[in-house]
Amino acid sequence: MRTFSKSSKLDNVLYDVRGPVVEEADRMISEGQNVLKLNIGNPAPFGFNAPEEVIHDMAHNLRESQGYSNSKGIWAARKAIMQYAQIRRLPNVSMDDIYTGNGVSELINLCMSALLDDGDEILIPAPDYPLWTACATLAGGKAVHYLCDEQADWNPDLGDIEKKITDRTKAIVIINPNNPTGAVYDRDVLIRIVEIARRHELIIFADEIYDRLLMDGYQHTSIASLAPDLFCVTFSGLSKSHMIAGFRVGWMILSGNKRVAEDYMEGIKMLSSMRLCSNVPAQSIVQTALWGNQSVETYVVPEGRVTKQRDYCIDRLNSIPGISVVKPKAAFYCFPKLDVEKFHIKDDMQFAYDLLKDERVLVVQGTGFNWPENDHFRIVYLPMLTTLQEAMDKLEHFLSYYHQ
Repeated sequence: MRTFSKSSKLDNVLYDVRGPVVEEADRMISEGQNVLKLNIGNPAPFGFNAPEEVIHDMAHNLRESQGYSNSKGIWAARKAIMQYAQIRRLPNVSMDDIYTGNGVSELINLCMSALLDDGDEILIPAPDYPLWTACATLAGGKAVHYLCDEQADWNPDLGDIEKKITDRTKAIVIINPNNPTGAVYDRDVLIRIVEIARRHELIIFADEIYDRLLMDGYQHTSIASLAPDLFCVTFSGLSKSHMIAGFRVGWMILSGNKRVAEDYMEGIKMLSSMRLCSNVPAQSIVQTALWGNQSVETYVVPEGRVTKQRDYCIDRLNSIPGISVVKPKAAFYCFPKLDVEKFHIKDDMQFAYDLLKDERVLVVQGTGFNWPENDHFRIVYLPMLTTLQEAMDKLEHFLSYYHQ
Protein backbone atom coordinates (compact mmCIF):
# COMPACT_ATOMS: atom_id res chain seq x y z
CA MET A 1 0.00 0.00 0.00
CA ARG A 2 1.35 3.40 -0.98
CA THR A 3 1.99 5.84 1.88
CA PHE A 4 2.58 9.56 1.80
CA SER A 5 4.98 11.62 3.89
CA LYS A 6 5.18 15.34 4.50
CA SER A 7 7.22 17.55 2.18
CA SER A 8 10.90 17.59 3.06
CA LYS A 9 10.70 21.41 3.06
CA LEU A 10 8.82 21.16 6.36
CA ASP A 11 11.77 19.49 8.10
CA ASN A 12 13.53 22.84 8.50
CA VAL A 13 10.48 24.89 9.46
CA LEU A 14 10.89 26.23 13.00
CA TYR A 15 7.37 27.61 13.38
CA ASP A 16 5.90 25.12 15.85
CA VAL A 17 2.17 25.84 15.94
CA ARG A 18 1.24 22.42 17.27
CA GLY A 19 4.22 21.56 19.44
CA PRO A 20 4.22 18.96 22.23
CA VAL A 21 3.43 21.50 24.95
CA VAL A 22 0.31 22.82 23.20
CA GLU A 23 -0.77 19.28 22.28
CA GLU A 24 -0.46 18.22 25.91
CA ALA A 25 -2.47 21.28 26.98
CA ASP A 26 -5.22 20.32 24.53
CA ARG A 27 -5.23 16.77 25.89
CA MET A 28 -5.52 18.05 29.45
CA ILE A 29 -8.37 20.39 28.51
CA SER A 30 -10.19 17.54 26.74
CA GLU A 31 -10.05 15.62 30.05
CA GLY A 32 -11.74 18.51 31.81
CA GLN A 33 -8.67 20.06 33.41
CA ASN A 34 -8.56 23.85 33.74
CA VAL A 35 -5.49 25.21 31.91
CA LEU A 36 -4.60 28.90 32.24
CA LYS A 37 -3.68 29.85 28.68
CA LEU A 38 -1.06 32.61 28.48
CA ASN A 39 0.25 31.43 25.12
CA ILE A 40 -1.64 33.07 22.27
CA GLY A 41 -2.36 36.67 21.26
CA ASN A 42 -6.03 36.13 20.46
CA PRO A 43 -8.11 38.85 22.17
CA ALA A 44 -11.63 37.43 21.68
CA PRO A 45 -11.58 34.61 24.27
CA PHE A 46 -10.55 37.08 26.96
CA GLY A 47 -13.53 39.40 26.72
CA PHE A 48 -12.21 41.93 24.18
CA ASN A 49 -14.86 42.82 21.62
CA ALA A 50 -14.81 44.55 18.25
CA PRO A 51 -16.27 48.07 18.07
CA GLU A 52 -20.01 47.91 17.44
CA GLU A 53 -19.77 50.07 14.30
CA VAL A 54 -17.34 47.56 12.79
CA ILE A 55 -19.75 44.67 13.39
CA HIS A 56 -22.60 46.76 12.00
CA ASP A 57 -20.65 47.66 8.85
CA MET A 58 -19.78 44.07 8.07
CA ALA A 59 -23.38 42.94 8.53
CA HIS A 60 -24.65 45.82 6.40
CA ASN A 61 -22.26 44.98 3.55
CA LEU A 62 -22.71 41.20 3.46
CA ARG A 63 -25.13 41.18 0.52
CA GLU A 64 -22.77 43.29 -1.57
CA SER A 65 -19.73 41.18 -0.60
CA GLN A 66 -20.62 37.85 -2.17
CA GLY A 67 -18.38 37.99 -5.25
CA TYR A 68 -14.66 38.21 -5.83
CA SER A 69 -13.08 41.62 -5.54
CA ASN A 70 -10.06 43.00 -7.34
CA SER A 71 -7.15 40.77 -6.29
CA LYS A 72 -5.59 43.70 -4.41
CA GLY A 73 -8.81 44.52 -2.60
CA ILE A 74 -11.92 46.68 -2.86
CA TRP A 75 -11.50 50.35 -3.68
CA ALA A 76 -12.81 51.73 -0.36
CA ALA A 77 -10.48 49.56 1.71
CA ARG A 78 -7.40 50.35 -0.35
CA LYS A 79 -8.22 54.06 -0.37
CA ALA A 80 -8.50 54.08 3.42
CA ILE A 81 -5.21 52.22 3.75
CA MET A 82 -3.50 54.59 1.33
CA GLN A 83 -4.68 57.56 3.40
CA TYR A 84 -3.37 55.81 6.51
CA ALA A 85 -0.01 55.40 4.74
CA GLN A 86 0.00 59.12 3.99
CA ILE A 87 -0.61 59.96 7.65
CA ARG A 88 2.25 57.64 8.58
CA ARG A 89 4.43 59.48 6.02
CA LEU A 90 5.18 56.48 3.84
CA PRO A 91 6.67 57.87 0.59
CA ASN A 92 5.58 57.29 -3.00
CA VAL A 93 2.44 55.24 -2.31
CA SER A 94 -0.42 54.95 -4.80
CA MET A 95 -3.59 52.86 -4.87
CA ASP A 96 -1.74 50.23 -6.91
CA ASP A 97 0.70 49.75 -4.04
CA ILE A 98 -1.93 48.51 -1.56
CA TYR A 99 -2.72 44.80 -1.15
CA THR A 100 -5.30 43.44 1.27
CA GLY A 101 -4.85 39.98 2.73
CA ASN A 102 -6.44 37.34 4.93
CA GLY A 103 -4.41 38.65 7.81
CA VAL A 104 -0.78 39.74 7.61
CA SER A 105 0.36 36.11 7.74
CA GLU A 106 -0.90 35.37 4.23
CA LEU A 107 0.89 38.41 2.84
CA ILE A 108 4.17 37.52 4.55
CA ASN A 109 4.02 34.10 2.94
CA LEU A 110 3.24 35.66 -0.43
CA CYS A 111 6.15 38.11 -0.20
CA MET A 112 8.67 35.46 0.81
CA SER A 113 7.55 33.15 -2.00
CA ALA A 114 7.92 35.95 -4.55
CA LEU A 115 11.38 37.01 -3.32
CA LEU A 116 13.48 34.06 -2.21
CA ASP A 117 15.23 31.42 -4.28
CA ASP A 118 17.15 28.49 -2.83
CA GLY A 119 20.07 29.79 -0.79
CA ASP A 120 18.96 33.43 -0.65
CA GLU A 121 19.30 34.92 2.82
CA ILE A 122 17.01 37.23 4.74
CA LEU A 123 17.76 38.90 8.07
CA ILE A 124 15.09 38.28 10.72
CA PRO A 125 15.23 39.42 14.36
CA ALA A 126 15.77 37.10 17.30
CA PRO A 127 13.40 36.88 19.02
CA ASP A 128 10.92 36.99 16.14
CA TYR A 129 7.33 36.31 15.23
CA PRO A 130 8.22 32.80 14.01
CA LEU A 131 5.97 32.86 10.95
CA TRP A 132 8.65 35.01 9.28
CA THR A 133 11.24 32.28 9.69
CA ALA A 134 8.79 29.60 8.59
CA CYS A 135 7.74 31.43 5.42
CA ALA A 136 11.33 32.27 4.46
CA THR A 137 12.33 28.63 4.94
CA LEU A 138 9.37 27.26 2.96
CA ALA A 139 10.20 29.62 0.11
CA GLY A 140 13.66 28.04 -0.10
CA GLY A 141 15.51 30.88 1.58
CA LYS A 142 17.72 30.91 4.64
CA ALA A 143 16.57 32.84 7.70
CA VAL A 144 19.57 34.50 9.35
CA HIS A 145 18.69 35.78 12.81
CA TYR A 146 20.19 39.00 14.13
CA LEU A 147 20.00 39.61 17.86
CA CYS A 148 17.91 42.16 19.68
CA ASP A 149 19.57 43.48 22.84
CA GLU A 150 17.70 42.93 26.08
CA GLN A 151 19.99 45.41 27.85
CA ALA A 152 18.95 48.11 25.36
CA ASP A 153 15.18 47.71 25.75
CA TRP A 154 15.24 44.94 23.13
CA ASN A 155 16.33 47.27 20.30
CA PRO A 156 18.12 45.51 17.41
CA ASP A 157 21.86 45.00 17.81
CA LEU A 158 23.22 47.00 14.86
CA GLY A 159 26.65 45.42 15.05
CA ASP A 160 25.13 41.96 14.85
CA ILE A 161 23.12 42.99 11.79
CA GLU A 162 26.27 44.19 10.05
CA LYS A 163 28.14 40.97 10.89
CA LYS A 164 25.45 38.77 9.38
CA ILE A 165 25.09 40.41 5.97
CA THR A 166 26.58 38.42 3.09
CA ASP A 167 26.42 38.65 -0.69
CA ARG A 168 23.35 36.38 -0.51
CA THR A 169 21.39 38.72 1.76
CA LYS A 170 18.37 40.20 -0.03
CA ALA A 171 16.30 41.83 2.71
CA ILE A 172 15.93 42.67 6.38
CA VAL A 173 12.81 42.20 8.51
CA ILE A 174 11.90 44.72 11.22
CA ILE A 175 9.16 43.73 13.70
CA ASN A 176 8.23 46.99 15.41
CA PRO A 177 6.46 47.03 17.84
CA ASN A 178 7.94 43.65 18.54
CA ASN A 179 6.32 40.34 19.30
CA PRO A 180 7.34 38.73 21.69
CA THR A 181 9.18 41.49 23.61
CA GLY A 182 6.74 44.41 23.33
CA ALA A 183 9.64 46.69 22.34
CA VAL A 184 9.17 49.92 20.37
CA TYR A 185 12.35 50.72 18.51
CA ASP A 186 14.11 54.05 18.96
CA ARG A 187 13.95 56.38 15.97
CA ASP A 188 17.75 56.69 15.94
CA VAL A 189 18.07 52.90 15.73
CA LEU A 190 15.65 52.81 12.79
CA ILE A 191 17.65 55.52 11.01
CA ARG A 192 20.80 53.46 11.40
CA ILE A 193 19.06 50.32 10.13
CA VAL A 194 18.02 52.31 7.05
CA GLU A 195 21.64 53.34 6.56
CA ILE A 196 22.72 49.68 6.71
CA ALA A 197 20.00 48.66 4.24
CA ARG A 198 21.00 51.51 1.93
CA ARG A 199 24.66 50.55 2.02
CA HIS A 200 23.94 46.90 1.24
CA GLU A 201 20.98 47.53 -1.12
CA LEU A 202 18.48 45.53 0.94
CA ILE A 203 14.68 45.47 0.82
CA ILE A 204 13.07 46.41 4.14
CA PHE A 205 10.07 44.40 5.37
CA ALA A 206 8.36 46.18 8.27
CA ASP A 207 5.87 44.21 10.38
CA GLU A 208 3.92 46.93 12.20
CA ILE A 209 0.73 45.10 13.19
CA TYR A 210 0.92 46.53 16.75
CA ASP A 211 1.51 50.16 15.76
CA ARG A 212 -1.72 51.32 17.46
CA LEU A 213 -1.17 49.43 20.71
CA LEU A 214 1.38 51.72 22.37
CA MET A 215 1.43 52.57 26.07
CA ASP A 216 3.06 55.18 28.31
CA GLY A 217 3.01 57.88 25.63
CA TYR A 218 5.52 56.17 23.35
CA GLN A 219 5.43 57.12 19.67
CA HIS A 220 5.85 54.71 16.79
CA THR A 221 7.87 55.55 13.66
CA SER A 222 7.28 53.62 10.45
CA ILE A 223 10.71 52.75 9.14
CA ALA A 224 9.52 53.22 5.54
CA SER A 225 8.98 56.92 6.31
CA LEU A 226 12.74 57.20 6.85
CA ALA A 227 13.69 55.42 3.63
CA PRO A 228 12.24 57.18 0.55
CA ASP A 229 15.12 55.94 -1.62
CA LEU A 230 14.74 52.27 -0.63
CA PHE A 231 12.07 49.72 -1.51
CA CYS A 232 9.98 48.90 1.56
CA VAL A 233 7.00 46.68 2.27
CA THR A 234 4.99 47.62 5.38
CA PHE A 235 2.48 45.21 6.94
CA SER A 236 -0.40 46.01 9.28
CA GLY A 237 -4.02 45.07 9.93
CA LEU A 238 -6.97 45.10 12.29
CA SER A 239 -6.60 41.78 14.13
CA LYS A 240 -4.95 43.30 17.20
CA SER A 241 -5.92 46.97 17.13
CA HIS A 242 -9.61 46.16 16.75
CA MET A 243 -9.61 42.82 18.57
CA ILE A 244 -10.92 40.94 15.52
CA ALA A 245 -8.25 38.33 14.87
CA GLY A 246 -10.81 35.91 13.45
CA PHE A 247 -11.96 38.34 10.76
CA ARG A 248 -8.54 38.08 9.05
CA VAL A 249 -8.05 41.69 7.92
CA GLY A 250 -4.51 42.60 6.93
CA TRP A 251 -2.68 44.62 4.31
CA MET A 252 0.71 45.51 2.93
CA ILE A 253 1.95 48.76 1.45
CA LEU A 254 4.72 49.02 -1.14
CA SER A 255 6.62 52.27 -0.87
CA GLY A 256 9.82 54.14 -1.68
CA ASN A 257 12.01 53.30 -4.66
CA LYS A 258 9.80 50.90 -6.62
CA ARG A 259 11.96 51.19 -9.73
CA VAL A 260 14.56 48.82 -8.22
CA ALA A 261 11.88 46.18 -7.49
CA GLU A 262 9.82 46.10 -10.67
CA ASP A 263 10.34 42.37 -11.31
CA TYR A 264 9.66 41.54 -7.67
CA MET A 265 6.46 43.58 -7.72
CA GLU A 266 5.32 41.61 -10.78
CA GLY A 267 5.85 38.43 -8.77
CA ILE A 268 3.77 39.81 -5.91
CA LYS A 269 1.01 40.77 -8.33
CA MET A 270 1.05 37.29 -9.89
CA LEU A 271 0.79 35.48 -6.56
CA SER A 272 -1.89 37.87 -5.35
CA SER A 273 -3.97 37.12 -8.44
CA MET A 274 -3.54 33.37 -7.98
CA ARG A 275 -5.34 33.46 -4.62
CA LEU A 276 -8.13 35.51 -6.33
CA CYS A 277 -8.75 37.95 -3.47
CA SER A 278 -8.89 38.29 0.29
CA ASN A 279 -12.03 38.05 2.41
CA VAL A 280 -14.42 40.62 0.87
CA PRO A 281 -16.80 41.05 3.87
CA ALA A 282 -13.76 41.77 6.05
CA GLN A 283 -12.45 44.31 3.55
CA SER A 284 -15.73 46.21 3.87
CA ILE A 285 -14.92 47.29 7.44
CA VAL A 286 -11.44 48.71 6.81
CA GLN A 287 -12.55 52.27 6.15
CA THR A 288 -14.72 52.48 9.26
CA ALA A 289 -12.13 50.71 11.43
CA LEU A 290 -9.20 52.90 10.39
CA TRP A 291 -10.98 56.23 10.50
CA GLY A 292 -13.78 55.69 13.03
CA ASN A 293 -13.67 55.52 16.80
CA GLN A 294 -10.44 53.85 17.95
CA SER A 295 -11.73 51.84 20.89
CA VAL A 296 -8.28 50.32 21.44
CA GLU A 297 -7.17 53.65 22.89
CA THR A 298 -9.28 52.99 25.97
CA TYR A 299 -7.31 49.81 26.63
CA VAL A 300 -3.83 51.35 26.49
CA VAL A 301 -4.30 54.58 28.49
CA PRO A 302 -2.76 54.47 32.00
CA GLU A 303 -5.99 53.15 33.55
CA GLY A 304 -6.88 50.95 30.58
CA ARG A 305 -7.27 47.23 30.93
CA VAL A 306 -4.25 46.22 28.83
CA THR A 307 -1.94 48.69 30.59
CA LYS A 308 -3.10 47.65 34.06
CA GLN A 309 -2.67 43.97 33.24
CA ARG A 310 0.79 44.61 31.83
CA ASP A 311 1.84 46.53 34.92
CA TYR A 312 0.55 43.80 37.22
CA CYS A 313 2.43 41.06 35.34
CA ILE A 314 5.68 43.02 35.19
CA ASP A 315 5.58 43.81 38.91
CA ARG A 316 4.82 40.21 39.85
CA LEU A 317 7.42 38.72 37.52
CA ASN A 318 10.19 41.02 38.72
CA SER A 319 9.35 40.11 42.32
CA ILE A 320 9.88 36.37 41.75
CA PRO A 321 13.43 35.21 42.56
CA GLY A 322 15.15 33.99 39.40
CA ILE A 323 13.05 36.02 36.94
CA SER A 324 13.62 39.44 35.37
CA VAL A 325 11.68 41.15 32.60
CA VAL A 326 11.99 44.33 30.54
CA LYS A 327 8.79 46.37 30.65
CA PRO A 328 7.07 46.23 27.24
CA LYS A 329 6.03 49.48 25.59
CA ALA A 330 3.44 48.05 23.21
CA ALA A 331 1.31 45.03 22.22
CA PHE A 332 0.27 42.52 24.91
CA TYR A 333 3.29 40.30 25.43
CA CYS A 334 6.29 40.19 27.73
CA PHE A 335 9.42 38.06 27.43
CA PRO A 336 10.76 37.20 30.89
CA LYS A 337 14.27 35.91 31.48
CA LEU A 338 15.00 32.88 33.68
CA ASP A 339 18.08 32.39 35.80
CA VAL A 340 19.15 29.13 34.14
CA GLU A 341 21.80 28.41 36.75
CA LYS A 342 19.37 28.79 39.63
CA PHE A 343 16.86 26.43 38.02
CA HIS A 344 19.43 24.29 36.13
CA ILE A 345 17.49 24.82 32.91
CA LYS A 346 18.96 23.16 29.84
CA ASP A 347 15.78 22.95 27.74
CA ASP A 348 13.22 25.74 27.76
CA MET A 349 10.56 23.57 26.10
CA GLN A 350 10.93 21.15 29.01
CA PHE A 351 10.47 24.12 31.36
CA ALA A 352 7.20 25.05 29.60
CA TYR A 353 6.05 21.41 29.66
CA ASP A 354 6.83 21.00 33.35
CA LEU A 355 5.03 24.25 34.23
CA LEU A 356 1.98 23.01 32.33
CA LYS A 357 1.97 19.59 33.98
CA ASP A 358 2.64 20.82 37.50
CA GLU A 359 0.61 24.02 37.62
CA ARG A 360 -1.65 23.92 34.51
CA VAL A 361 -0.23 27.19 33.18
CA LEU A 362 0.53 27.34 29.44
CA VAL A 363 3.30 29.63 28.13
CA VAL A 364 5.57 29.52 25.07
CA GLN A 365 9.27 28.79 25.39
CA GLY A 366 11.71 31.43 24.11
CA THR A 367 13.33 29.18 21.51
CA GLY A 368 9.91 29.01 19.86
CA PHE A 369 10.62 32.61 18.80
CA ASN A 370 14.06 31.68 17.47
CA TRP A 371 15.82 33.05 20.55
CA PRO A 372 19.16 31.21 20.67
CA GLU A 373 19.27 30.53 24.42
CA ASN A 374 17.08 28.43 26.73
CA ASP A 375 16.50 31.29 29.17
CA HIS A 376 13.28 33.05 28.14
CA PHE A 377 9.57 32.44 27.74
CA ARG A 378 6.64 34.52 26.51
CA ILE A 379 3.57 35.50 28.49
CA VAL A 380 0.42 36.96 26.95
CA TYR A 381 -1.24 39.33 29.41
CA LEU A 382 -4.64 39.48 27.69
CA PRO A 383 -6.56 37.28 30.19
CA MET A 384 -8.60 38.93 32.92
CA LEU A 385 -6.68 40.21 35.93
CA THR A 386 -8.08 37.46 38.17
CA THR A 387 -6.69 34.85 35.75
CA LEU A 388 -3.32 36.59 35.63
CA GLN A 389 -3.21 36.72 39.43
CA GLU A 390 -3.86 32.98 39.64
CA ALA A 391 -1.26 32.29 36.94
CA MET A 392 1.40 34.40 38.66
CA ASP A 393 0.71 32.66 41.97
CA LYS A 394 1.14 29.30 40.29
CA LEU A 395 4.32 30.38 38.49
CA GLU A 396 5.81 31.71 41.71
CA HIS A 397 4.98 28.48 43.51
CA PHE A 398 6.44 26.41 40.66
CA LEU A 399 9.72 28.31 40.69
CA SER A 400 10.01 27.98 44.45
CA TYR A 401 10.90 24.31 43.99
CA TYR A 402 11.71 23.81 40.29
CA HIS A 403 15.03 22.24 39.38
CA GLN A 404 15.37 20.78 35.90
